[in-house]
Amino acid sequence: MSGRNVRGGPGAAGGSKAAFAMFQQKDIAAGGTGKASSEQGSAAPTNPTSIKERLLVWCQQSTRGYQHVNVTNFSSSWADGMAFCALVHHYLPNSIDYDSLNPKDRRKNFEIAFKAAEDNGCAPLLEVNDMIEMGDKPDWKCVFTYIQSLYKHFVMMPQAIAARAATQAASN
Repeated sequence: MSGRNVRGGPGAAGGSKAAFAMFQQKDIAAGGTGKASSEQGSAAPTNPTSIKERLLVWCQQSTRGYQHVNVTNFSSSWADGMAFCALVHHYLPNSIDYDSLNPKDRRKNFEIAFKAAEDNGCAPLLEVNDMIEMGDKPDWKCVFTYIQSLYKHFVMMPQAIAARAATQAASN
């Protein structure tokens, strides 16, 4: 079964590990550290449980108020694609007509969310067909890895760019 594949992953066996390894490689290629959290040097906790909890809270805050979305985990909460659409819409409101979405049209929701994210520079770590095949309980590690990538793109990268710009402006 290839339902747990991540784009470029080796197959269901070890698919989650492959997804995380791919995330690390893409992170390093983009100038990151390849670590689970790109917040090194801050007072933020860096153990896996606290990172997962903090990322879940970020998802909940970013999707609060969106109809048909209740993020409580990194698996079933993402199964119909609505949470992905809400998260992308929160940061890129002109890229998705959220009010036109239907939670019963999973494939279309995944297509819209993943395309909007990819069109705006996010790494294409999940495949629509894989999410469809996983059904009501997607592999949480695959979803978590993709959400980490979105977090880094939407939250961490703008902060890093702004900090570099401020440093350059101060040195001129």
